Amino acid sequence: MAELLYLLLTTHFTIICVTVYLHRSQAHKSVILSPVISHIMRFWLWLTTGMITKEWVAVHRKHHRFCDHEQDPHSPQVHGIAKVLFNGSYLYYQATKNIADVDAYGKQTPNDWIEQNLYTKHKNIGIILLLIFNLLLFNWWGLAIWVVQMIWIPFWAAGVINGLGHFVGYRNWSTKDYSRNIFPFGILIGGEELHNNHHNDPKSCRLKNKWYEIDIGYLYIKLFVLLGLAKI
Repeated sequence: MAELLYLLLTTHFTIICVTVYLHRSQAHKSVILSPVISHIMRFWLWLTTGMITKEWVAVHRKHHRFCDHEQDPHSPQVHGIAKVLFNGSYLYYQATKNIADVDAYGKQTPNDWIEQNLYTKHKNIGIILLLIFNLLLFNWWGLAIWVVQMIWIPFWAAGVINGLGHFVGYRNWSTKDYSRNIFPFGILIGGEELHNNHHNDPKSCRLKNKWYEIDIGYLYIKLFVLLGLAKI
């Protein structure tokens, strides 16, 4: 029971860090997080994903620039739904190798001492430390938990959101791309399920549009604002 609870809590927080910190705060600048919250989330993503903020932001911004056209790094309309859904992390990895694009689209992202000397330079150390921590905490069950933690973002974000989010679902807005709202209750993937809403207004930190839609990522943002830890 403790193992399952730990897994659910850690993967949920990873999702929240992606949608609030990487997506809404860093890529679109729609919410300003306090230095404390921002760094906690940056550290957690280093620990659980090994992703570099500048690279993630650059790939996402390029996606918006060329959405569902040939230069889109991960559109199912270009690469096919099966490739994006099941191999989206590889498409993301390939996109990060384009240094010119990363520099062009990854501006205004953290470039401090710890980013240069730890998070970027040693991006794999974090996930190794997480594995060791899991093993110490849960013995060999910790390895199984770590495997799930490692595939959580590649599947849900790189696969489901980038794939199904441009392939199947409902549309509130007639955007120029193929974006879809996968499901009106944005809880499992932090609100990113409301993908068509986001593409209609990328500068908004609120992804819900209809009264019945739920954007749990925005609820966290409102909580941070209430606590004086964020500004919309």
